[in-house]
Order: sequence, then structure tokens, then C-alpha cells
Amino acid sequence: MFTPIKNTKVYEQVIEQIKNMINKGILKKGDKLPSERELVEKLHVSRTSIREALRSLEIIGLIESRQGEGNFVRSSFENSLFEPLSIMFMLQKSNPLEILELRKIVEKETAALAATRICEDELEYLGELIDKFRSCDKEDELVRIDREFHYKIAQASKNFLILSILNAISSLMESFIKDARKNILIDDKNKEILLIQHENIYMSLCNKNPQQALEAMNAHLELINKYMEK
Repeated sequence: MFTPIKNTKVYEQVIEQIKNMINKGILKKGDKLPSERELVEKLHVSRTSIREALRSLEIIGLIESRQGEGNFVRSSFENSLFEPLSIMFMLQKSNPLEILELRKIVEKETAALAATRICEDELEYLGELIDKFRSCDKEDELVRIDREFHYKIAQASKNFLILSILNAISSLMESFIKDARKNILIDDKNKEILLIQHENIYMSLCNKNPQQALEAMNAHLELINKYMEK
């Protein structure tokens, strides 16, 4: 299962062996990794190298450490990109507008893809979210509904990588663009505009029209970005 390691950069080779085991299906989502002592014995390396490798895998979101239980391959990866992306964002001293630009690029094509893959149950749920948005008058709840609307469209794309990236982008927005979604909802007129735009996106998905979905999402994000840039 494991191969003894004798070369330099030991912890990186430990990482590679664990990643290869996941790639080959030997380790699966939710599986518990061998204990540090077992890994030391199997790989013939120091406990320091093992701990360094495990910590690196935890940082990149591949494994999770549970107090008193051990280390496990993560069961869910939807939010695993946020930490490395946020660290990169801070280290590069990036402009928050870059988050908005990335969101626009990704979400337009996501909407187009969702239009070809969305199922009736998902359409029904999106319709219910629009009804809730229409009848709601609380800013915090409107923000939650808007976030879920976009999340469900990403889910409908049936592309896990897209969903993970958009989750990370959404989390970056909440962290680095304070009250990002609230800014536009302060004005009651904007709620009506957003409602119409959500309806346009929804109808394009109902029509299973990728180009229409892309254009409707683009119009929506143009307005949102305009307010967030202020």
C-alpha cells in the first residue's frame, strides 16, 4: 500500500503517496487515515515529516483533523477552496474588484451550462425562491434568498468544480467586500429590478436556452457589480 521513502523533501513525497492512494480509490471520501505512528512505520520517515504532510493536506482542504479521532479524507469539498484562495488574495494584496470580475466570468457560463442540464425539480425550487424574494421585505432574508438562488443554479450545472469555485467566490465576497449583497438592496427600487432579473434568468432556464441564460445572468451581474464597485 505504502512505499518507504528515502529521498529529500520527505513531507512532499508523503503527500504524493496519500494523494495517489485517493486517486486510485484505495482511500475514499470519509475514510480514516492511518495514525501518525502507523504512517511513520509504513513510510520509514520521522513523525515531524508526517505531521508536516498532514498539516499541508489539511490546509489545501484534502483532509480534516477531528479532535480525539484522527485524520480523515474530507467527505465534502464544496467549501474547501475558500481558505487557499483567501490566503492568495491577501498575500497578493488583490483588489476586491477582482472577485467581482471572476464571479462574472464564471457565473455567466454556469448559467448557460445549467440551462442544458437543469431538471424540473430544480426549476420548481428556483421558482419558489423567486416567490419568496417577491414577498420578502427584510434585507438579511433577501440576501440569503439571492445567495441560494445563485447556489442552486451552480448546482444545476452538475459540475462539482464550478460549484466549489462559486462557493469560494461567494465566501470571498462576504469576507472582503463587506455587506456586498446588502448594498444594492438598501434601495427598494433595486429590489424590483433584481426581481425582474431573477425572473429573466429563471425563464431562460425554463426555456433551456443557454445563450438567453448567459445574457440574463450577465445583465444581472452588471447591475450588481456596478453597485458593489461604489
